[in-house]
Formats: sequence, C-alpha cells, structure tokens
Amino acid sequence: MSQEISPTGKRSGPGSPPELRASHADRDQVVDVLRIAAGDGRLTSDELDERLEAALSARTVSELTALTVDLPPVSASTGAAVAEVKDVLRIDQKFSPVTRVGRWVAPRRLELAVEWCAVTLDFTQAVTTQDTLRIDMDMKGGTLTLVTGPGVVVDTDGLRLEHTKVKVRQAPDLGAPVTLRVELVGRKIHGRVVVRPARRTFGQWLLRRPPSPPAGH
Repeated sequence: MSQEISPTGKRSGPGSPPELRASHADRDQVVDVLRIAAGDGRLTSDELDERLEAALSARTVSELTALTVDLPPVSASTGAAVAEVKDVLRIDQKFSPVTRVGRWVAPRRLELAVEWCAVTLDFTQAVTTQDTLRIDMDMKGGTLTLVTGPGVVVDTDGLRLEHTKVKVRQAPDLGAPVTLRVELVGRKIHGRVVVRPARRTFGQWLLRRPPSPPAGH
C-alpha cells in the first residue's frame, strides 16, 4: 500500500489528511510578509533572497508556514501592512563609495549625507515594500547614479542643485505601469546626478542588432 511523504519527512497513511497544496495567492502573501520583515530589518538581504526563492517554489502550505514561523504576524490586508512600514535608512559617508546593487532592500525613506564619494543605487532588482521612495539628500561632490528598470521613475524636481550637472535617461516605458517613484529632495553641491536604465548584456545587445544581409548582397 502506497504512502505519501510530507515535507516534514513523516509518512502519511491512508487515514491521514493529505498536505494542503499552496495556491498562487498563498505564495504571494508569504512573499509580502517576507518583504515587510526585511524592510523592518528582521531579515538580512541573504535571508530574504533564500526565503523568497523557497516561497516561490513551495508546493504546500506547511512549507510556506515554515518560512514565516519566526516573524511577527502582519495585518490581514497586505496594503495596510505595507503602509505600516516606517523604516528609515541613513547613510553618512566621506570619501568611500556607497553602492547598493543586486537584491537589496530599499527602505521607505533614505537619508543620504555624503561628501566627496560616488553613490550608486541600482533599483533593477531591489526589493521594495512601497510605491514611493523619498531620498533626502545632503551630498557634496561625487556622482549620484540611479539605475532604473521598467516601472521605476525618478523625480528630481525637489532637488536643489549647486554647480551640479544632471543627466536623466529613464528606462524604456514598454507599457509598464509605474511601480516605484524615487523622489530626490534636498541639495547636491558639485558633481553630477545620473539617472539611467540598466546597461544591456552582450546577449541583449546581440538580439537588438539588425540581421546581417545574406551573403552576396
């Protein structure tokens, strides 16, 4: 007689209830809980990356439950839970570069107080828990580079510029809705502000090349 093996390693007999299968909504809810926890500082970027991968590949509800068992419960409404995130990250730096690339957790508000150093914030893989990120700047010298992706826009209207050049080249729209608005406020003295989309990989560059004409033409 065949027996099923649960994710905990226990065999379930004919009289045992089967493991409840997880739905897309179940996975999405756990993903939101994990992102909120990371925004609160309860999970590191590596832990978040590991748990997100496990959540997206989970097949049963018990597998999903194990991913949030050590995290506090959040509001039943995902929107309300996201709105309660109050995380503020302050970066004070002189001379040494500041870089946030890959999968990093963007706070709700960023206070950037730096002098004579380059700052790079890449949002193409950033984990966000809200649709607006306010960056309060007090930056002297160096270049601030914001790398955007589809759905990410940068607003520089609130930025006071002194002896600073600004170059804005937003990511191609491609019909994508705005998922994150980055608002720059404060002042930038000397240096540059560069807003650009992610650079194409070599494979993407090849795909965009026009086809070569047939031999003999």
